Amino acid sequence: MTESYVKKLAAVLLDAITDKDPLVQEQVCGALCALGEAAPAEALGACEEYLRQHEKLAHPYRTMILRAMEVVVSSHIGELDKAKARAVTLLASSEMTRAKELVCDWQRAASDVLVAVGKRFVGTVMEELLSKFQPGALPHCSVVQTLANLAASNVFGMVPFLTSILSTMLPMLGMAKHDAMRVAFCCALQHFSESILEYLADLDQAPDPTVRKDTFATDMLSAYDILFTHWLQSREAKLRLAVLEALGPMSHLLPGEKLEEQLPKLLPGVLALYKKHAETVHVSKSLGQILEAAVSVGSRTLEPQLDSLLAALHAQICVPVESSSPLVVSNQKEVLRCFTVLARCAPDRLLAFLLPKLDASNERTRVGTLQVVRHVINSAASQMEVKKPFILSSMRLPLLDTNTKVKRAVVQVISAMAHHGYLEQPGGEAMVEYIVQQCALPPEMELQKLGPDSEDLTADSVRAISISTLYLVSTTVDRMSDVLWPYLLAFLTPMRFTGALTPLCRSLVHLAQKRQEVGAEAFLIQSDSNVTLPSPYAITARLLTVSSQPYMGDGRGAASLRLLNALHRSIHPLLGQRWATTIPPLLEHLDEFTEETLSQKEWEEKLLAFLRDTLAVVSDNTWICQLSLEMCKQLPCYNGLPQEKNFLYKCVGTALGAASSKDVVRKQLRELLETAGHQEEAEREGLACCFGICAISHLDDVLAQLGDFMRSDVFRKSTGIFNIFKERSENELEKLKGTVILCYGHVAALAPRELVLPKVESDLLPNMFRYFSTKDPALKLCLVQSMCMASQAICSNAQAGSFHFSRKPELVAQMMEFIKAESPDSLRSPLRKKAMLACTYLVSLEPALEEQVRADLVRHCLHSVLSVLPDPEGERDHQESLYLDTMHALEDLLTSLLRRDMTPQGLQIMVEHLSPWIKSPRGHERVRALGLSACLLRHFLDHLRVGALVPFHNLGLLIGLFSPRCADLWPATRQEAVSCVYALLYLQLVYEGFARDYRDDVVERLLTLKDGLMDPDPDVLFQTCHSIGQIIAKRLPPEQLISLLLTMFEGLGDPDKNYPRAAAVMVHCLLKERGNVLLEKVPELVTVLRSKLRDTREEDILQAAQHSVYLLASQHCAAVVASLLGSPLPFDSHTCTLWRALAVEPGLTTQVLGLLLDKMSRDVPFKETRAFLLSSSPGREATLLPLAATCALYEVMSAPASGPAVLGLYPQLFAALLLRVSCTVGVVLPRTLQAKERRSAAVAPAPRTLEPCSSAVEALQAMLLRGGSEDVVQCMELEGGWQLLRTSAGHEEGVARLASAMAKFAGPRLPLVMAALVCTQGSIYEIQRVTSTGFLAELLNSNVVNDLMLLESLLDNLAARQKDPCASVRRLVLRGLANIASGSPDKVQAHGPQLLTAVLGGLDDRDDPHSLVALEAMVGLARLLDLMEPQDLHPVLPHVAIRIRPFFDSEKMELRSASIRLFGHLNKACHGGGCEDVFLEQVVGGLVPLLLHLRDPQAAVSSACRFALCMSGPNLKCEELAAALQKHLREGRGLHFGEFLNCACKLLMHHLPDLLGRLVSTSLFYFKSSWEDVRAAAPMLTGFLVLHAEAEHRPQVDLEPLTAALQLLLKDPAPLVRVKAAETLGRLGKFA
Repeated sequence: MTESYVKKLAAVLLDAITDKDPLVQEQVCGALCALGEAAPAEALGACEEYLRQHEKLAHPYRTMILRAMEVVVSSHIGELDKAKARAVTLLASSEMTRAKELVCDWQRAASDVLVAVGKRFVGTVMEELLSKFQPGALPHCSVVQTLANLAASNVFGMVPFLTSILSTMLPMLGMAKHDAMRVAFCCALQHFSESILEYLADLDQAPDPTVRKDTFATDMLSAYDILFTHWLQSREAKLRLAVLEALGPMSHLLPGEKLEEQLPKLLPGVLALYKKHAETVHVSKSLGQILEAAVSVGSRTLEPQLDSLLAALHAQICVPVESSSPLVVSNQKEVLRCFTVLARCAPDRLLAFLLPKLDASNERTRVGTLQVVRHVINSAASQMEVKKPFILSSMRLPLLDTNTKVKRAVVQVISAMAHHGYLEQPGGEAMVEYIVQQCALPPEMELQKLGPDSEDLTADSVRAISISTLYLVSTTVDRMSDVLWPYLLAFLTPMRFTGALTPLCRSLVHLAQKRQEVGAEAFLIQSDSNVTLPSPYAITARLLTVSSQPYMGDGRGAASLRLLNALHRSIHPLLGQRWATTIPPLLEHLDEFTEETLSQKEWEEKLLAFLRDTLAVVSDNTWICQLSLEMCKQLPCYNGLPQEKNFLYKCVGTALGAASSKDVVRKQLRELLETAGHQEEAEREGLACCFGICAISHLDDVLAQLGDFMRSDVFRKSTGIFNIFKERSENELEKLKGTVILCYGHVAALAPRELVLPKVESDLLPNMFRYFSTKDPALKLCLVQSMCMASQAICSNAQAGSFHFSRKPELVAQMMEFIKAESPDSLRSPLRKKAMLACTYLVSLEPALEEQVRADLVRHCLHSVLSVLPDPEGERDHQESLYLDTMHALEDLLTSLLRRDMTPQGLQIMVEHLSPWIKSPRGHERVRALGLSACLLRHFLDHLRVGALVPFHNLGLLIGLFSPRCADLWPATRQEAVSCVYALLYLQLVYEGFARDYRDDVVERLLTLKDGLMDPDPDVLFQTCHSIGQIIAKRLPPEQLISLLLTMFEGLGDPDKNYPRAAAVMVHCLLKERGNVLLEKVPELVTVLRSKLRDTREEDILQAAQHSVYLLASQHCAAVVASLLGSPLPFDSHTCTLWRALAVEPGLTTQVLGLLLDKMSRDVPFKETRAFLLSSSPGREATLLPLAATCALYEVMSAPASGPAVLGLYPQLFAALLLRVSCTVGVVLPRTLQAKERRSAAVAPAPRTLEPCSSAVEALQAMLLRGGSEDVVQCMELEGGWQLLRTSAGHEEGVARLASAMAKFAGPRLPLVMAALVCTQGSIYEIQRVTSTGFLAELLNSNVVNDLMLLESLLDNLAARQKDPCASVRRLVLRGLANIASGSPDKVQAHGPQLLTAVLGGLDDRDDPHSLVALEAMVGLARLLDLMEPQDLHPVLPHVAIRIRPFFDSEKMELRSASIRLFGHLNKACHGGGCEDVFLEQVVGGLVPLLLHLRDPQAAVSSACRFALCMSGPNLKCEELAAALQKHLREGRGLHFGEFLNCACKLLMHHLPDLLGRLVSTSLFYFKSSWEDVRAAAPMLTGFLVLHAEAEHRPQVDLEPLTAALQLLLKDPAPLVRVKAAETLGRLGKFA
């Protein structure tokens, strides 16, 4: 029985092996392997028998079976007896040799079976293979391949056979004519050779330690002759490569003398293959093995071959390595291996060949050669030891190569040299210098040279490799310390090594620390001993200068400072202790910032302070003079580096300032003036800074040198009558003058204030005045800048108040001339900025400027700055900073002028100057003018001093000018306008007597309104303007109101289109807020309004119409309503406006709403009609009067003023509009209106749609908003309730969401609303009954009905509707009754019998063909169960379980989900209630459906199954199973179905094994399920049950029908089902 059943299962599976789906085939194969786990011999026998019986089975399927057999054999080789092994061997051998032609997969699979058997039964397999490997006849190709694989997999078992195999094989080699057979023989010889070599290598563990290499020498020699002599010459590339791969290991087995004899032919033959094969890795690998074999026997014939070998190998190494080609990379590794062999046996010949190649100009040749040199330096160090000078001298030309790839290779060679002592030899310094040169390469140059097609540089660029190499050599190679120190110091000062400063400094710091550890004497730099080393002064000047740009060159600032600190003893003996405290703070400062955030000015100040401190500590005039001289020498080195040179000039000035020798100071200042590059602006500025800093200590000497210089021949246009060809150009002279003028300016700015003031009019200004007539722009700029610095110096002097500057008017006039000469349209230089700054300082000096001069100055400066055109987009970043600085200078000038007259009149004068610009039609001018105005007002406010309570008489005029600009077309202008109003209102408060720091809550609101001014929505913008108007109205004095209004009226004609609207809004606000004080001025105001608003669009007409209709309706409400209702639909905008005008006064609004409700409810809501003559389904058209009344209700209630009236009619409006919504769902417009709507939509889209249901919904929304139920509207909007109300499918849900929102946010309104809805119970319209029932049912979902004592009346009302003929009403009644569980859970027990009766009646409802009432009953009962009394519940539980069981497999997802979830609740109700035993039968019956429906295609059903299974667990009386269900199925955890099902079945079979038969038979029912996933889960469940069932429970399962059913599933159309069926069939082997 056992054997036959396993064979039957195997037969079923084997019949399915021909499935078209690859996944099914794989699973069948896996199932066969599973059968093999249970009964390996029987499974192998079945496969064997099947293959023998099905001779015509296609080879792909035979391959799958053989693969399964190979797995079984490999896993259970120890369990097979010799007979079975022989049977399998015979079958596999037969399969392997069945087809004469090559069928790779099939024959490989059969061969793998033989190899698997051969791991234990090598003799049996060899017996079979040798029977097909007979002398005199060529064997099958796969036989030879199998022998090869056996040799690789079972070395110790196969080597003893190899002697006989080789003796049989050798004659066959000559008989093999086909390339495939020859390839197989080559592969066999390769593996045989490798096995022999491995065997001999582990001879101490081999079964036969007497085996020797010479045993195989003769056979290998014979094979070698054929392979090399004949087969290697084949045209077939695959065969040649196979021969090559064999010759490599074979060469180690050839007799030494024979190998020596063959090398002259073998090596050229192998080398010739380089030209025949693109992929040469196999050639190189074989060549390396042959060379190793030749060297191992001490070959003498290798030497004549060296030239050709080296040439061929060199050609291979010069092939460019593509990073994406692993074969090329592998080939290069093999080639380098060959070079290693040659380097160890013939180093002289190798170098004699390689080193001349370094002189080649070809990139690939040089790079390849360098690669080999580096490799042999590392791999043949002992042989290369004596060759070091020779190798070093050969690097001369490669060091000059500019190719990036060559450079990279050279750096790698130098790195290898450093580790092996080459750089200590003569010539090593050149290598070090080369590394430093590469460290100095700019990164952008590397990228540019390599181009876009070059290799990736992120990690392997020349510079990065060089930096890494220098640091590693400095820090890790101890022997390099004496080479690099102090030699690396020589590279600090030459400019060409600037890019390498950071790595140089880091290496030097490390070396210095190492020298310091050795001892002070070893550490000190003896500059006299080696003249090439820079002096301490040169090092100090260099490192300090480059530190001024600290983040350049990978952070050279920090590196330079650290090196300075490390060299302190060599710089000066006194600096060590001081630098230990001053340099670390500088480094910390750099760490705190980045290149973007560091303040360059602050950093330079810190460095100069560090220099001053250093000079003070040294306090040695000779040392200081020597340092300043060295700094001057280095100045020309920084040509082209303006920032560094500028800083170096400052250092020179600092050093000269510290020098006590006046002769040295005067001499160096003179030399600086004579040698400076006056043509460069940055250098002129740097020299001037130098003179200014020096003047701090040597003012007289500096002024004397400047005076002497200006009187020298240098300032003469011609240097002499005999030197006419050396005439100075006018431009050069102007630049020279500019330098001197700048020097004077910096001297004035930096020299001690008490010394400067006496010399202003005697020494400084006379030398400047003589050049004011110049036309040169650069000289003008120098003059203005120096004048600015001189003026600032005078103002900052303590004696400035008493200083009478007699030439002040002249200077101001000259500055104005400079400003007027600038182009008004563009800003290209900082001249006007500096001129205005000079004027700013001059204004504060005595004597005061005349009034006309002040006015001209303000006018010219405003025109010069405000009229500048905005820069084009591309130049904006470049010019923005300059313009901002110029604007700040203008602000400073205006505030300086304002300070001279801090009165309302003075402020008015300044604003009058700005007024034309504030009203400009050009936006950029307005925004700038408003910005200046805000600045002036803030300044006026901050500096105002009010001695007595005085009126701010021009407040109204100023606010009238600024406030409407809050709606300017330019958003930036709006912000500035608010700032102006803000400042003006606080000015008024200050004039009223409040302190300047007083903060008024009303005025502060202006700041919160700024965001609203930025809103692109015009409504938001003008609402914000209205709010600003309210604030102005609250704080404006009464006497200023009329001037403010008149000013705003005058502005209604402004060209900015927003200005008149903003003015109108503010006028309206002011009149509303403050009109009570304007009684006498009303006629005047009305006159102005009429004149200004006559040409506006329609605002005044609309206002008049609104007021008119309001007055009319106050007297004749019904007539007005009737007339407006007669307006054509849809209402146009004017009609809508008039409707909204009726909501102004609550009493009138109440009348209007009552009339409209009556009109809407009196007529029928729709008429039945047929859309088309032949249509069978009636349509519904809306009637006109209710539709018009609905639209009118919306318009009236959309007005905010209608709120009180809506509140009074809240319940009537709500009920009427809700029922109106319900009876317009799906209703269309009358045909006449449909056509009209289409025509109007084609012309211009209407503001609102006329669709009946949407109109009703919008009216209901408006009613709720006006009735104070904004939260209801918002809640419905967020939940999509309004959209649901409009659709037939979602109407019920929309009603429920509305009821929920009402209960949550409008509870007090519900009693009257409910009363209004209860009256509709007898409505003739079914949809209205459904809507009202749905609303009332949802109210029970909230506790508010209990709080309002509405529960009893609601229950009675719903109970009365239980017999309603409409199924939807009955369904909603059940929903409402179930809602008590949520809304009033504490009342469930009191009404338990009533509720249970109603729900059970719903389960048995027979009048609902779609079972929707039953569905509602199940959902409701699930909600109520937990809250009911156990004695009411327990008697009906089995009945309910039986009643709902058919729904588990319903086609409707909702019924499946609800019934399964209710089943879970029924289980939960049994917990601890004493009814577990009664309910156990129901639990067991539902177990299989629940497990399988976890794979239900609907997520809701799957979730319900999780819940039901978790609740069923405790009723199964198995704690471990219940815990497992809870663990795997808890909500929120992802479910791995297979893992869970396996666990569940394991526990079921362990604790409840008697259920096996029942569970399996139940799962059989689902083999025919219509859902694919469930159909696949059913056999999966069966398989796991079988997997975990004990053998003694096998009789519970009827295997015949189960096997038959699974066999049918193997033909299922779904591949997943077939896969699971096959898997289960494999597991049934356990019952065999």
